Amino acid sequence: MDHQSTLALDTDQAAQFFELGYLVLPAFLPADLVERLEPEVDRWVDSGLRDRSIAACLDPESFGTPAVLEIELAAHGELVGHPPLLSIIARLLGPDFVFHHMHSNRQAPGSAGKEWHHDYEQGPHADRSKIMVHALHYLGGLDRTVGALAILPGSHRELAGKRARAHLGTAEIPGEVVIDELPPGSTVLLHSALFHARRPSPAGRRGERYMVDSSYCQCGVSWPPVKPYWRHLLARGRALGLDGGQWPELFAERHFAEYVKPN
Repeated sequence: MDHQSTLALDTDQAAQFFELGYLVLPAFLPADLVERLEPEVDRWVDSGLRDRSIAACLDPESFGTPAVLEIELAAHGELVGHPPLLSIIARLLGPDFVFHHMHSNRQAPGSAGKEWHHDYEQGPHADRSKIMVHALHYLGGLDRTVGALAILPGSHRELAGKRARAHLGTAEIPGEVVIDELPPGSTVLLHSALFHARRPSPAGRRGERYMVDSSYCQCGVSWPPVKPYWRHLLARGRALGLDGGQWPELFAERHFAEYVKPN
């Protein structure tokens, strides 16, 4: 799919997202953006920036605010506000939505999978009136050797906790769909309440698995932040002009509740 063709979703694509909870956009990101993102992911992982970011979330009293955020890497910041992506988000969420967070990682051959879970942050899990979306960007694409993405269509309509299926590990479950054949630069949009899992990648496979995900929330409720330094994150998004001057709510603090450290 040419990324320019996705500036507006057709009716069937939008209907699929709302009914099934996901949308696959093959080769969505332009090649030049992918080429700039990959070395930034390498820097994020190899320099210890990713580890320090995680430590700042697990023990904010000891580690404080990270010196570098994902969105401060040039191509990552560009990805947050990528106009074709935000045009699609606006089609699904409406014109008022806010950036929630970004994760960036590179997984080596033989990496463990990620058990069945969802990533919807509004809690307790009794209200799904507002939508949260995760955009999973697979820089090198996906194939059968790279740790496939398994999803459970329709499960975003369940009122269940994030780990309600974690006891299943990464096992196959009835009704699942496996996404394992995507070209480089592909994006999968998930309703954040959709259950999904990452299958383990076999040792000895070719290459590494580059994935960047960014998430966005529909305005109208107070969203729980997942990073203790969320105000700094939003402030940097505003200072860097990552909204492109087109999305005034994208980094607005008023859409968030206070941070609460997980138990």
